[in-house]
Amino acid sequence: MNNKWIFVALLASPTAFAESLVHWSDFSVTGLYGDNFEVDPAEQTTITLETAGGWKYGDWFAFQDFIYFNGEPSDSNYANYGEYGTRFSASKMFDSKIGFGPLTDLSLALQYEQGSAAASTILYGIGSDWDVPGFSYLNVNVYQRTELSNSAGELGASDGWQLTPAWRIDFGDTGIVFDGFIDWVFSPSEDSYEPMLHINPQLKYDLGAAINGKSGQFYVGVEYDYWKNKYGIPNGIPGLEVDQSAFSLLLKYHL
Repeated sequence: MNNKWIFVALLASPTAFAESLVHWSDFSVTGLYGDNFEVDPAEQTTITLETAGGWKYGDWFAFQDFIYFNGEPSDSNYANYGEYGTRFSASKMFDSKIGFGPLTDLSLALQYEQGSAAASTILYGIGSDWDVPGFSYLNVNVYQRTELSNSAGELGASDGWQLTPAWRIDFGDTGIVFDGFIDWVFSPSEDSYEPMLHINPQLKYDLGAAINGKSGQFYVGVEYDYWKNKYGIPNGIPGLEVDQSAFSLLLKYHL
């Protein structure tokens, strides 16, 4: 079985963990339609399977994208990409709060990336949780990146460092949610790749709560995707624009 389907099965089945280990879990399906993407075909439709949860020794977050390139030939109109991560919380493992001031926890952060046109890369580093007024959550992970395989180029092209903040803001009882992540990927070697800045926020409205009172189940909104030096390609290559600024309409349903 293809690795991505194994991971999809795991995403959809958090009960694979012993029931006593899982404190909470969430699984959602998101549909996105957008235009003005760069490097890849401009018009795209994406289905994203996503899971998040907390367990006895930490938390997890994972997603799998299934991307359709609208209007492209059938032999090149599809791609997939996924990230699967878990963090081992120091506070949970030592049964004692680790942190001070707005810093509420530190974690060992692990992540795996793979895709049909992407290098397989493992990330490991330090995660941190922050209590900041106005944020439902704010965490910041710092990773070392190590490439495991790369069918498209020289092995090690994805090695380097990554800084990833992720957040959520709920605007009171309005049903409006602003969440997302930022990936800043850079290499200490000037010969590796251009530093990448990927900013991916979503602004959503809780339509389910407005229609049938089921809060937190069905959202509509928009996603913005900004990418400086997409895939680490240096800007200035003739005929290739690698700085991306694209909007997508979204529907998100939590199972």
